Amino acid sequence: MSALARWCFRHRWSVVLLWLILLVSAVGASSALGSKYANDFNLPDTDSSRALKLLDQAFPNQNGETDTIVWHVREGSVRDAAPRERVEQMLATVAKLPDVASVESPFAEAGAMQISSDGRTAYAPVTFSKGGDKLTAEQMKEFVATARAAEQGAGLQVEAGGSAVNLAEDEGGHTSELVGVLAAAVVLFLAFGSLFGMLLPLVTAIFGVGTAVSVIGLLSHTMTVADLSSVLATLVGLGVGIDYALFVVTRHRKGLLLGLDPEEAAVRAVNTSGRAVIFAGGTVCVALLGMFTMRLTFLNGVALGSALTVVLTVVASITLLPALLGILGMRVLSRRQRRRLAADGPARTGAAGAAERWSALVQRRPWPLAALAVLLMAAISLPTLSLRLGSSDQGNNAEATTSRRAYDLLADGFGPGFNGPLTIVAETPAAGDHEALDSLVGRLREVPGVAEVAALPAKPDATVGVVRVVPTTSPQAEETDRLIDRLRADVIPPAERGTTLRAYVGGQTALFKDFATVLGHRLPLFIGVIVALGFVLLLLAFRSVVVPLTAAVMNLVAAAASFGLLVALFQWGWGGEAVAAGRAGPIEAFLPMIMLSLLFGLSMDYQVFLVSRMHEEWVQSGDNARAVRVGLAETSRVINSAAVIMICVFSAFVLTGERQMAMFGIGLAGAVAMDAFVLRTVLVPALMHVLGRANWWLPAWLDRWLPHVAVEPAEEPVLTAPEDRRQPVGAGDHA
Repeated sequence: MSALARWCFRHRWSVVLLWLILLVSAVGASSALGSKYANDFNLPDTDSSRALKLLDQAFPNQNGETDTIVWHVREGSVRDAAPRERVEQMLATVAKLPDVASVESPFAEAGAMQISSDGRTAYAPVTFSKGGDKLTAEQMKEFVATARAAEQGAGLQVEAGGSAVNLAEDEGGHTSELVGVLAAAVVLFLAFGSLFGMLLPLVTAIFGVGTAVSVIGLLSHTMTVADLSSVLATLVGLGVGIDYALFVVTRHRKGLLLGLDPEEAAVRAVNTSGRAVIFAGGTVCVALLGMFTMRLTFLNGVALGSALTVVLTVVASITLLPALLGILGMRVLSRRQRRRLAADGPARTGAAGAAERWSALVQRRPWPLAALAVLLMAAISLPTLSLRLGSSDQGNNAEATTSRRAYDLLADGFGPGFNGPLTIVAETPAAGDHEALDSLVGRLREVPGVAEVAALPAKPDATVGVVRVVPTTSPQAEETDRLIDRLRADVIPPAERGTTLRAYVGGQTALFKDFATVLGHRLPLFIGVIVALGFVLLLLAFRSVVVPLTAAVMNLVAAAASFGLLVALFQWGWGGEAVAAGRAGPIEAFLPMIMLSLLFGLSMDYQVFLVSRMHEEWVQSGDNARAVRVGLAETSRVINSAAVIMICVFSAFVLTGERQMAMFGIGLAGAVAMDAFVLRTVLVPALMHVLGRANWWLPAWLDRWLPHVAVEPAEEPVLTAPEDRRQPVGAGDHA
């Protein structure tokens, strides 16, 4: 590490140029080729996947995207001459748009069911010749604008709904990222008191994240990558990238204040904090890539994209950052610090001020502080017991979006379940199977929770039958989940008995339910794997059984508290529109695995930074109380600063207006806040004071067996006595 840091420092302009070439090349290639993001929720060996496969086989030419145009009149009927004329003109124009295959007008002979019973709401399905992943945002914006152009004053409301319409509502801006970066800049300036010191972590993170997001867009051409991957990678990359650079810059500034010249300070910073950054980043990547074990296509692209972003931010922290440190020289310090260093010489080591006083308080009152922290975390974690995984629908979109208004119009005009119909796809290989299917249709009409049943027309010799079932409740309602279970367990099996009929419950609502069920079943194993991984890594790092065991418990506590916060805000609906929560609904099924991977890495980050300093002091003094006190006093400030930065970056993603990203942002921000301010600076040191020397216990046989790993080696003593070893103020300022 020392040789790498020294080379980057001395060849600083070459390193910066290489990073610029890498960033510009990645961004240019991504802009030229675009992206092909696609969401694949399909799961093998589930009812919904079998239904989807049967539909593709039976109707191979009907797999294009289907969206909906909805209109509503406040007075009269949609059949009245004035609104009907405007709508028919609009539908004719829509039919001529590029890639539009068909438009089913409610005014056609077969469209009577597309008008609500009160005659005031109607809809027209619009089928495209391409799948949703192949349509562009420009196309969908033109589609929405053409549809809404039919509005006539205050008397006619026209909206567009469907999954592809979300492309038109994605502004593509970076308001949330910009706000997060600006907030992080304020925190860094307050922490460093230096403009250049503030810019270093930001520039490093932006280089890493910008390159990674562009590469993720290119990867979408070669593998299935979910559309949230780039935004999530940006969220993760900005958070960890700024924090990793912060740790290195903080150690570098400390070296300068102790009298080291800029090159030696940078080399030591990378060789100490840089090693911890590699360790922490490595654990995040391993946890993220662990999602490949779940064998779910949707998660693979998310995991790879996020892990790639973490790798690039780590590489930037140990290569680009020392190069920038070489360019700035002593200007990483504030002017006041440089004047004080010139006048008074190197500063003394050790912590002072509020951090030292807080550390002493934790040593004096470990039991009360630990009890208070446990009670607080337990209270926040309590809602986790009500966690329900699922998928939110467009009823959770912002009220200002056309997709949300279309959803509400359809729900009001045709019932809440109309936005998420179930599709029962049946194999009917024998002649008698058609009668069995007709019998099933009759039974479906009598099932509680079913609002409407319609068997789609089929040819006499068809071997596949399709039945549309509209629930009485919305797609994301728990009652809809129970209806799907009832159909599969109690309604369909009797109809199949004695025949070769095989019926499967499919449709988007059933697909999301199956996705949530599979993830829920695999979640405990995933948690066990990443907790065990964290235990082993910390066992190697600190040669202690108690320290990694404590860290594992703290990681689970932080995750429970984070999910408790999400359940209260999003599932119970306490957040409302203020946090882009929309209506109360389930927690996104894929969110726990992704969040647990990230929280695992972030918690390890803080644990390593905190305990490595304690371990260093323990090795030198053999005094546990002193080790915990000094370690907390010297690291709490940088941990708190890093946490505030992450909280700012993550919280800013509420501004995207997307429920999924708001969940990630608030969940991660809440977890970081509780981890840094409650667990790592209160509960962990308090417990370590209570446990005493037992913190560092390791069986002799295990001690002989374990390899020695130095996460953050102790710094060499700084020799400041000879006057000529000091770096004159201003020396090293090469920029």
